[in-house]
Amino acid sequence: MLYDFLVHLVNPFLTLINGRQKVVGKENLPAGNYILIAPHRTWMDPVLLALAIYPKKFAFMAKEELFKGKFANYFLRKLNAFPVNRVNPGPSAIKTPVKLLKQSDLATIIFPSGSRYSAKLKGGALVIAKLAGVPLVPAVYQGPLSFVKLFSRKRRAVAIGKPIQIDRKLRLTEENQAALEEEIQAAFDQLDQQLDPTFKYQMPAKPKDDQF
Repeated sequence: MLYDFLVHLVNPFLTLINGRQKVVGKENLPAGNYILIAPHRTWMDPVLLALAIYPKKFAFMAKEELFKGKFANYFLRKLNAFPVNRVNPGPSAIKTPVKLLKQSDLATIIFPSGSRYSAKLKGGALVIAKLAGVPLVPAVYQGPLSFVKLFSRKRRAVAIGKPIQIDRKLRLTEENQAALEEEIQAAFDQLDQQLDPTFKYQMPAKPKDDQF
């Protein structure tokens, strides 16, 4: 209920200050559950991608430090977030999303780079998709990267690509994983080109006090 309430609160507000978000390729979203994968470009990514695929809802992982306060813990869990130790992830980082994908009607969002300060893809999404038996759906966001810049009226845009199926019998060897990561990166590049052929993402410098 809180998830729906916030969508109907946040979407009109963002439309008021920034205009309606452009969404391309929503017809590519499969029936059932899936893992939405995207480059991590702004702290607003989960919100903007959630609005793009609504009414489908998703769960997402967040660093465990965000769950320390009683209110924050309650609020995040009501939004289908679950904690993960990003330094030492542990088995739950795989088991929790696999269980959600198999036993609930929630999709999952994963940023394969794991950080806004890295473009290197990691293999967690591949493992989760293979174990859960769901496709990966690539998506990209282009637009303002901070809340303040939303007022510039530069339009928000999300492009969604065709699902990438992972054969459950496929062994995720180093070679196979590299090939899948190359396919994912190519999908991101194609979607960026589709939205804006001149687009170039400028990665921010990692703050010295950011350990993630």
